[in-house]
Amino acid sequence: MPENHSHTTELRSQYIAQVAGDLERNTKEQERIGADIEALQEQLTALQHDHTVLVSMQQALTAGDTGGADLTAKPVTKAAPTVPRQATGDSGKSKSKKSVTATVKKTAAKKPAAKAAKSATKPTLVELIRGHLEQQGEPRSAAEVSTALGQSHPDRGIKTTVVRTTLEGLVAKSHAHRTKQGSSVFYSAANGAETAAAEPQPEPSAAK
Repeated sequence: MPENHSHTTELRSQYIAQVAGDLERNTKEQERIGADIEALQEQLTALQHDHTVLVSMQQALTAGDTGGADLTAKPVTKAAPTVPRQATGDSGKSKSKKSVTATVKKTAAKKPAAKAAKSATKPTLVELIRGHLEQQGEPRSAAEVSTALGQSHPDRGIKTTVVRTTLEGLVAKSHAHRTKQGSSVFYSAANGAETAAAEPQPEPSAAK
């Protein structure tokens, strides 16, 4: 009887340990997937913004082309002038209308282009993290990086889970180093030589 009781207790301990391990892995997997979803959501938002800008540019260009066609078509419906001086005057008016149409088209296309340029100059989260690590003299944790970037860029809504996923991606590409001190993980920037070596080199073109 004591042996059976001891065996049962041992099995129960094993099951408890196994369930605890499975629960921990499940929790970490949920965190990883949640971070991936947030990163994808951020990319989707950027793509939607670019889509809106491109649609505005397309509409402006299309409207400009239509206006130009209407203005140049009107003089054709008029009767041909018999006096040379009148023909010269109509030609001048037509050129003036074309010039105004071209100016309107340029003005309509300039505003969406300015918005697109402004969006293109906004640094990505990967660039922000790499730049922050390169400025630090010692390794930083994901929470420290997230806090620093959140203070520098409060409008970005930067979260620690997304920063941790991005840092792991940089480590996988050899753009950052990962060190562990006890139960804490710290990250530091890779030097320029290591980053250049990790990036794929273009294949030399064959001689013709």
